[in-house]
Amino acid sequence: MFFTSPIGLGHATRDIAIADKLGISKSELMFVSGEGAPALIEKSGYRCLDLYRPEKFSVDNGQLQHSFRWLMAYYSYYKKCKEIAGRVIAENPGPVISDEDFASIAIAEEAGRKHVLVTDILETHFTKGAASLVEKKMNRAMREMMDRCDCVIIPDVGEDRGNLRYVGPIVREVSADRETLRRRFNLARKTIVVSVGGTDAGRYLIEKTIEAYRKLKGRLDADLLVVPGPSLKLPDSPDYRNLGFVENLHELVYAADLVISLAGRSTMDESMAYGTPGIFIPIKGHFEQEEGAARLGYSHGDILRLEPLIEETIGRRRDSVNAAGAKNAAKIISALFR
Repeated sequence: MFFTSPIGLGHATRDIAIADKLGISKSELMFVSGEGAPALIEKSGYRCLDLYRPEKFSVDNGQLQHSFRWLMAYYSYYKKCKEIAGRVIAENPGPVISDEDFASIAIAEEAGRKHVLVTDILETHFTKGAASLVEKKMNRAMREMMDRCDCVIIPDVGEDRGNLRYVGPIVREVSADRETLRRRFNLARKTIVVSVGGTDAGRYLIEKTIEAYRKLKGRLDADLLVVPGPSLKLPDSPDYRNLGFVENLHELVYAADLVISLAGRSTMDESMAYGTPGIFIPIKGHFEQEEGAARLGYSHGDILRLEPLIEETIGRRRDSVNAAGAKNAAKIISALFR
């Protein structure tokens, strides 16, 4: 069983990438998730139970609001997920793989099942001041759970220690070469893809990108493709192509000349793996996104300079990064569960 965090779609995309490399029938795997993830997972040919209903981040104009309140709501959500995971694990035999879903890790441990955690964070930093004392206590509990996992797979470059295994970036494989994909997507000119994943937290980035693109139209020979995902409704416009929710965003990233996105780990990894230049704007106050964006030289303030960034970055493809993380992760899991 794969328990996939439904907070954003990045967890689902990397879990699909791992599952595709396990070398077993798709019918042998059962996913559990929620929000937009089940649709994505099922379009990849896997079964998925749509059971999780996560607490949404409160984001206003690109800034995270009420982080401590969200953290407390997340703890309540965690307890609900433990009840759900308890029922599912009791009814289904076999090992458990959890992508940042600690509820299923706790239940798998109680049930004596082998269990693997996939995560790119070892602790959280959402709060400051007195509220951070509560978060530190939650981090200690989370780390103790990690220590008891059979393995913790980290989709990054690093040195293995204890039960931590660094496998490198995990991305899905594309189905064709770049020129074939461009013909398939009908991309005749340079192409900008703006995507904000599976939540509505990136509405501000889509709006700012459209605004910047309209200002650049007189001197920028490029088309804009908008991928608002499953949670956002966007009006059609002659200024851009509204693609809605797509299951093969990674192939659009590969085919594009520039990707603009929130600083979600999976999209950044896809950009680097395929050599596509990217502009990554983190949600202000979201520590994970801010740290990830900083690694690539971006910050929340870059939302105010999208026009020059687009002009500077579009079409400047880089060498592809070797992204064998899915293969490496699958190899570890297969050996552990053999």
